[in-house]
Amino acid sequence: MNGIGMTSQRTRQRLVNRLIDSGIKNLEVLDAIREIPRHLFVDEALATRAYEDTALPIGFQQTLSQPYIVARMTELLIRDAKPHKVLEIGTGSGYQTAILARLVPHVYTTERIAQLQNKAKERLRALSMMNVRFQHSDGNYGWAREAPFDAIISTAAPEVVPKNLLEQLKVGGRLVIPVGVEKQQLQLITRTSEDDYDVKVIEDVMFVPLKSGLA
Repeated sequence: MNGIGMTSQRTRQRLVNRLIDSGIKNLEVLDAIREIPRHLFVDEALATRAYEDTALPIGFQQTLSQPYIVARMTELLIRDAKPHKVLEIGTGSGYQTAILARLVPHVYTTERIAQLQNKAKERLRALSMMNVRFQHSDGNYGWAREAPFDAIISTAAPEVVPKNLLEQLKVGGRLVIPVGVEKQQLQLITRTSEDDYDVKVIEDVMFVPLKSGLA
């Protein structure tokens, strides 16, 4: 799991140092980035690039997010109070899922592409991460049966924030989500009451679109 050469612990620490230089401050997030073997979440041919601070392809026109973005979104999600129950929209490779599973008690994750989710399941089982539940579903609908959630994170960008995700947040809960088409912004949305939400724009980002339907 530790890897050798370009996947070694020393290489991981260099990535962590770059994240610190980029403004990531949460020590638990940095520890998770250091400990989770990112090279296991990409094809073997890309393993030597796994600890670069860059997005990488994972097939099906999807990507493994840039480590800075993973760290930033996770930091926003757990800031102030660590959530107990988190919903992730877009399992993808399972890397963001693994970071969450390292930090919070219960992770629920949805993915519309079955083959991607099956691979992610195998990876997380190999890492003995048993606090994750998977659902093959359209992320636009969230996971109503398990709602409400303390926090929700989306690894794909809708044109507008899905109403289902807002409704599945607990009061006081937070949603971290990229929003937009050509110009995307990372938003932090906090549910302040049954009917009200506080929206903060964090920074410009670029994510794959949040698509509908199953594959």
